[in-house]
Amino acid sequence: MKTLTTEDKAYLLEKIRDIPDFPKPGIIFKDITTLLKDAQAFHFLMDHLQARYEEMDIDFVAGIDSRGFIFGAALADRLKKGFVPIRKQGKLPYTTIGEKYALEYGFDEIEIHIDAFACDKPKANVLLIDDLIATGGTAKAAASLIEKSGAHCVEACFILNLTFLRGDDAVKKITPVYSVLEIN
Repeated sequence: MKTLTTEDKAYLLEKIRDIPDFPKPGIIFKDITTLLKDAQAFHFLMDHLQARYEEMDIDFVAGIDSRGFIFGAALADRLKKGFVPIRKQGKLPYTTIGEKYALEYGFDEIEIHIDAFACDKPKANVLLIDDLIATGGTAKAAASLIEKSGAHCVEACFILNLTFLRGDDAVKKITPVYSVLEIN
Protein backbone atom coordinates (compact mmCIF):
# COMPACT_ATOMS: atom_id res chain seq x y z
CA MET A 1 0.00 0.00 0.00
CA LYS A 2 1.21 3.43 -0.85
CA THR A 3 2.52 5.54 2.01
CA LEU A 4 3.28 9.24 2.09
CA THR A 5 6.74 10.67 2.50
CA THR A 6 7.51 13.24 5.17
CA GLU A 7 7.49 15.88 2.41
CA ASP A 8 4.08 14.70 1.15
CA LYS A 9 2.65 14.93 4.67
CA ALA A 10 4.13 18.41 5.17
CA TYR A 11 2.58 19.50 1.86
CA LEU A 12 -0.90 18.37 2.96
CA LEU A 13 -0.52 19.75 6.49
CA GLU A 14 0.35 23.20 5.19
CA LYS A 15 -2.99 23.20 3.33
CA ILE A 16 -4.95 22.82 6.59
CA ARG A 17 -5.68 26.06 8.43
CA ASP A 18 -5.54 26.36 12.23
CA ILE A 19 -8.31 28.39 13.85
CA PRO A 20 -7.39 29.25 17.47
CA ASP A 21 -10.08 29.26 20.17
CA PHE A 22 -12.77 27.63 18.01
CA PRO A 23 -15.34 26.44 18.96
CA LYS A 24 -14.22 27.45 22.44
CA PRO A 25 -11.13 28.94 24.12
CA GLY A 26 -8.11 26.64 24.19
CA ILE A 27 -9.13 24.58 21.15
CA ILE A 28 -7.17 24.80 17.90
CA PHE A 29 -9.65 23.82 15.18
CA LYS A 30 -8.20 22.10 12.12
CA ASP A 31 -10.03 23.66 9.15
CA ILE A 32 -9.96 21.33 6.13
CA THR A 33 -11.82 23.74 3.85
CA THR A 34 -8.48 25.22 2.81
CA LEU A 35 -7.30 21.78 1.68
CA LEU A 36 -10.58 21.12 -0.13
CA LYS A 37 -10.46 24.38 -2.10
CA ASP A 38 -6.90 23.66 -3.27
CA ALA A 39 -7.66 21.44 -6.28
CA GLN A 40 -4.09 20.14 -6.55
CA ALA A 41 -3.81 19.23 -2.85
CA PHE A 42 -7.25 17.60 -2.76
CA HIS A 43 -6.46 15.61 -5.91
CA PHE A 44 -3.11 14.55 -4.40
CA LEU A 45 -4.85 13.35 -1.22
CA MET A 46 -7.52 11.45 -3.15
CA ASP A 47 -4.84 9.83 -5.38
CA HIS A 48 -3.14 8.61 -2.21
CA LEU A 49 -6.35 7.19 -0.74
CA GLN A 50 -7.27 5.52 -4.01
CA ALA A 51 -3.83 3.89 -4.24
CA ARG A 52 -4.11 2.68 -0.65
CA TYR A 53 -7.55 1.10 -1.01
CA GLU A 54 -7.93 0.03 -4.65
CA GLU A 55 -6.49 -3.44 -4.01
CA MET A 56 -8.48 -4.05 -0.81
CA ASP A 57 -11.65 -6.13 -0.91
CA ILE A 58 -14.05 -3.26 -0.17
CA ASP A 59 -17.74 -3.29 -1.04
CA PHE A 60 -18.75 0.08 0.44
CA VAL A 61 -17.20 3.26 1.75
CA ALA A 62 -19.01 4.71 4.78
CA GLY A 63 -18.51 8.35 5.73
CA ILE A 64 -19.29 9.89 9.11
CA ASP A 65 -21.60 12.93 9.22
CA SER A 66 -20.68 15.39 7.88
CA ARG A 67 -17.11 15.96 6.69
CA GLY A 68 -16.60 12.23 6.21
CA PHE A 69 -19.16 12.53 3.41
CA ILE A 70 -16.76 14.67 1.39
CA PHE A 71 -13.86 12.23 1.43
CA GLY A 72 -16.02 9.11 1.50
CA ALA A 73 -18.15 9.96 -1.52
CA ALA A 74 -15.14 11.04 -3.57
CA LEU A 75 -13.22 7.88 -2.66
CA ALA A 76 -16.22 5.60 -3.29
CA ASP A 77 -16.53 7.10 -6.77
CA ARG A 78 -12.85 6.54 -7.51
CA LEU A 79 -13.05 2.94 -6.25
CA LYS A 80 -16.36 2.35 -8.09
CA LYS A 81 -18.01 1.31 -4.81
CA GLY A 82 -21.19 2.38 -3.09
CA PHE A 83 -21.18 5.17 -0.52
CA VAL A 84 -23.11 4.92 2.76
CA PRO A 85 -23.65 7.99 4.95
CA ILE A 86 -23.50 7.47 8.70
CA ARG A 87 -25.81 10.21 9.96
CA LYS A 88 -26.75 11.83 13.21
CA GLN A 89 -29.96 10.48 14.73
CA GLY A 90 -33.18 11.42 12.93
CA LYS A 91 -31.61 12.46 9.61
CA LEU A 92 -32.25 9.34 7.54
CA PRO A 93 -35.69 8.79 5.95
CA TYR A 94 -35.95 4.98 6.03
CA THR A 95 -35.83 2.41 8.85
CA THR A 96 -32.53 2.70 10.71
CA ILE A 97 -30.30 1.05 13.27
CA GLY A 98 -28.28 3.20 15.61
CA GLU A 99 -25.38 3.28 18.00
CA LYS A 100 -25.16 5.57 21.01
CA TYR A 101 -21.93 7.05 22.26
CA ALA A 102 -20.91 9.15 25.23
CA LEU A 103 -20.29 12.87 25.07
CA GLU A 104 -18.74 15.06 27.75
CA TYR A 105 -22.26 15.68 29.10
CA GLY A 106 -24.73 13.06 27.93
CA PHE A 107 -25.06 10.88 24.85
CA ASP A 108 -25.52 11.18 21.11
CA GLU A 109 -26.45 8.63 18.45
CA ILE A 110 -25.55 7.86 14.86
CA GLU A 111 -27.59 5.79 12.43
CA ILE A 112 -27.56 3.95 9.11
CA HIS A 113 -30.40 2.45 7.07
CA ILE A 114 -31.04 -1.18 7.99
CA ASP A 115 -30.20 -2.21 4.41
CA ALA A 116 -27.18 0.08 4.03
CA PHE A 117 -24.70 -2.70 3.31
CA ALA A 118 -26.94 -5.12 1.44
CA CYS A 119 -25.01 -6.79 -1.36
CA ASP A 120 -24.58 -10.10 -3.16
CA LYS A 121 -22.43 -11.69 -0.46
CA PRO A 122 -23.20 -12.63 3.14
CA LYS A 123 -21.01 -9.98 4.80
CA ALA A 124 -20.06 -6.72 3.08
CA ASN A 125 -16.59 -5.26 3.63
CA VAL A 126 -16.78 -1.60 4.58
CA LEU A 127 -14.14 1.12 4.76
CA LEU A 128 -15.00 3.80 7.32
CA ILE A 129 -13.70 7.33 6.68
CA ASP A 130 -13.81 10.71 8.39
CA ASP A 131 -11.81 13.90 8.28
CA LEU A 132 -10.50 13.80 11.85
CA ILE A 133 -10.30 11.61 14.91
CA ALA A 134 -10.00 13.29 18.29
CA THR A 135 -11.44 11.49 21.33
CA GLY A 136 -12.79 8.68 19.13
CA GLY A 137 -16.36 8.45 20.43
CA THR A 138 -18.11 8.94 17.11
CA ALA A 139 -15.61 6.83 15.18
CA LYS A 140 -15.85 3.94 17.64
CA ALA A 141 -19.65 4.10 17.47
CA ALA A 142 -19.51 4.13 13.65
CA ALA A 143 -17.20 1.10 13.48
CA SER A 144 -19.44 -0.70 15.99
CA LEU A 145 -22.52 0.22 13.97
CA ILE A 146 -21.01 -1.26 10.81
CA GLU A 147 -20.30 -4.52 12.65
CA LYS A 148 -23.75 -4.45 14.31
CA SER A 149 -25.36 -4.19 10.87
CA GLY A 150 -23.82 -7.50 9.84
CA ALA A 151 -21.05 -5.99 7.71
CA HIS A 152 -17.31 -6.00 8.43
CA CYS A 153 -15.36 -2.79 8.99
CA VAL A 154 -12.05 -3.52 7.25
CA GLU A 155 -10.39 -0.28 8.35
CA ALA A 156 -11.12 3.18 9.70
CA CYS A 157 -9.35 5.96 7.80
CA PHE A 158 -8.87 9.52 9.05
CA ILE A 159 -7.27 12.42 7.24
CA LEU A 160 -6.10 13.86 10.58
CA ASN A 161 -5.42 12.06 13.84
CA LEU A 162 -4.99 14.16 16.98
CA THR A 163 -2.78 11.46 18.51
CA PHE A 164 -2.39 13.23 21.86
CA LEU A 165 -6.09 12.54 22.53
CA ARG A 166 -5.64 8.80 21.86
CA GLY A 167 -9.07 8.41 20.27
CA ASP A 168 -7.70 5.86 17.83
CA ASP A 169 -7.00 3.44 20.71
CA ALA A 170 -10.72 2.76 21.19
CA VAL A 171 -11.32 2.31 17.45
CA LYS A 172 -8.37 -0.10 17.13
CA LYS A 173 -10.24 -2.50 19.42
CA ILE A 174 -12.80 -2.90 16.61
CA THR A 175 -10.86 -2.37 13.38
CA PRO A 176 -7.43 -1.31 12.10
CA VAL A 177 -6.88 2.45 11.88
CA TYR A 178 -5.04 4.41 9.20
CA SER A 179 -4.29 8.09 9.57
CA VAL A 180 -2.99 10.08 6.62
CA LEU A 181 -1.66 12.82 8.92
CA GLU A 182 -0.92 12.82 12.64
CA ILE A 183 -0.85 15.81 14.95
CA ASN A 184 1.10 15.12 18.15
